Amino acid sequence: MKVACVGGGPASLYFSILMKRVDPAHDITVYERNPAGSTYGWGVTYWDELFGYLHDVDPESAREISAGSARWDSWVVHLHERATVTVGHGDKGFGISRRRLLAILAERAESLGVRVEYEHEITAEEEVADADLVVAGDGVNSRLRERHAEHFGTEVTTGLNPYVWLGTSKVLDSFTFAFVETEHGWIWCYGYPYSVEHSTFIVECAPHTWQGLGLDVANEADGLAHLEKLFAEVLDGKPLIGRTQTGGAAHWLNFRTMTNRTWHRGNLVLLGDSAHTTHYSIGAGTALALGDAAYLVDALHADPHLETALSGYEQERMKAIRPSQRAALRSSQWYENVPRYVDRPPREMIALLNSRHSGVLPHVPPRLYYWTGTAAGAVSGLAARVLRRG
Repeated sequence: MKVACVGGGPASLYFSILMKRVDPAHDITVYERNPAGSTYGWGVTYWDELFGYLHDVDPESAREISAGSARWDSWVVHLHERATVTVGHGDKGFGISRRRLLAILAERAESLGVRVEYEHEITAEEEVADADLVVAGDGVNSRLRERHAEHFGTEVTTGLNPYVWLGTSKVLDSFTFAFVETEHGWIWCYGYPYSVEHSTFIVECAPHTWQGLGLDVANEADGLAHLEKLFAEVLDGKPLIGRTQTGGAAHWLNFRTMTNRTWHRGNLVLLGDSAHTTHYSIGAGTALALGDAAYLVDALHADPHLETALSGYEQERMKAIRPSQRAALRSSQWYENVPRYVDRPPREMIALLNSRHSGVLPHVPPRLYYWTGTAAGAVSGLAARVLRRG
């Protein structure tokens, strides 16, 4: 099969690796519009479960990814001046530089015979008309998808809260949350290490807080200086690092959750963020993109007919990611209603933060939800002790 992958992100590169592992005879080219090593973002997260899967399907790249990752097994919550709480976590978390991840995957793909062409933009599938399959892995702003938006049934919902994705030279010890109360309302961050030198640092707040603090009109330098003061306890004197825009503007965004009714059209198929997005607060974007790649490879090699293979990929993968999409929606809505939870006693607030994926929580008083869960846990623990004694 002759395959053209448009976009050199994790989804396209991992798809090309797995395709070559299954059948080295595949002729695969990855087209990336930007120069090699040029990428947005700081670090990306993944979890123990994903690492185990990566090691099973391609041990070579998994070992390199592991070696380049920072790790944590707990999370820390800073609640303004009230408390700082460390919480043990069942799963081990990992962070890796997005640039490093892409370099590892590109090197592995090329070692298997994949051609990776940088500074080569593809805006229409006619430009790769000789390909048997065109994989649109060109992200949330996919040009290939947007050309056929009506066919794909693309729908975009824009989140309420503005956020900015930053880096810092403060190397955090754990996945870190910090909630800071200002005269204009609450502002908070999510941070995690991704190397021995840097951490990702995402800041979010409600629109009225953003405007009240002047972050909506501040240039990047002034905005970063203000945020450094607000999060001084977490940053420990280290600077925040932005992504300078034309004119020095800060890069605040509102998250766009995107879905598509179908993921394929003829020999064109969507992959990763070009097919779907999930709110960053659940840390699942990279895992879902790599999962898409694996599902597509399996479908293509299980069915020799392209149309039925792509239909099978679409149906099975849509079903598989539905729980993550629900969790991401509920998580984003929890943060849009932070004042409902953040004033609770620290132990209670942290339990509610950990329960932000619940479909019940938005519909009952937070205190009732917390105490109901605590009582259920106590009963379960008592039952387990009784059974052990018996």
